[in-house]
Amino acid sequence: MEHRARKRFGQHFLHDANIIERIVRAIDPAAGDHLVEIGPGLGAITLPLLERVDELHAVELDRDVIPLLEAKAAAPGRLVIHPADALKFDFAALAGGIGAPLRLAGNLPYNVSSPLLFHFLSFRSVIRDMHFMLQKEVVDRMAAPPGSKTYGRLSVMLAADCLIEPLFTIRPGAFNPPPKVDSAVVRLAVRDEPPFPLPDRALFAKLVTAAFAQRRKTLRNSIRQFLDADAIAACGIDPRARAETLSAAEFGRLAAAAAG
Repeated sequence: MEHRARKRFGQHFLHDANIIERIVRAIDPAAGDHLVEIGPGLGAITLPLLERVDELHAVELDRDVIPLLEAKAAAPGRLVIHPADALKFDFAALAGGIGAPLRLAGNLPYNVSSPLLFHFLSFRSVIRDMHFMLQKEVVDRMAAPPGSKTYGRLSVMLAADCLIEPLFTIRPGAFNPPPKVDSAVVRLAVRDEPPFPLPDRALFAKLVTAAFAQRRKTLRNSIRQFLDADAIAACGIDPRARAETLSAAEFGRLAAAAAG
C-alpha cells in the first residue's frame, strides 16, 4: 500500500540511496548504542540503522505509517516504535528504561524544527549527540557566528549546550515530495557543561529572547528589564551594542549578572 506524505505532519520522505548512506555513515552507530530515530516515516534511514544496532527505538506521530514500517523491519523485536508526538515525548523516561546516553537522529519536520530542538535539549543530561536533517536555512542559523545575518536566538541557545557541526547539503530531489528548499544534515554533540558560567538557565533564555525580539534595539533598551546600562557596561559589554554582535559567552555574562 502506498502512503502519501501528509502536509500537516511536514512529511518529505527521503529516497536517495547515496544520501541515506552518507547519513548513516555520519551517525556511525555501534551495536550497543541507544539509538532513537525521530519521525522514521517509511524507514529510509531506519532499515540501514537496524543493520548496525542491537535495538532501535523510533518516535512516530503518523500512526498510518507504523504498520508499513513494522512490515519492512527485517528483525521483529529489534525495532521498538513509540506512537507519539516527539514534542511531548519523555526522553528521560525512555533513557531510564533502555539506558543512557541516547543518540537521536532523524528528518525533522521543517514547521516545528526549532521547538523540537529546544525540547530535545531539555533532556540534554541523557543525550549524547543528535544527527538531524533540517531545512538548510535552520542549520545555517544554528551554526551562525556573531555578527552574521543569520545569527540569532537559536544560535546562542544551542551554543550553550552543543558543539554544532553542519555536515552536508541535500537537494530537494532527494525527497518525495520534494521540499521547496534545500536541506542539510547537522551533528550536535551535547556538552557535559556549558562553555561559560550559567547559574540560571531560565533567566538566560528569557534575556536572550528579549535581546533578539527587536534586533534593531540596543541592549540598553532591549534588556533593560534585566540590567541597566551601567550593569551592562560592568560586564565589559557596550550598552549601545545590538544583540547580533554578542557571543553566547557574553550573553552568559549578562545573564549571570542579572541573576545577581
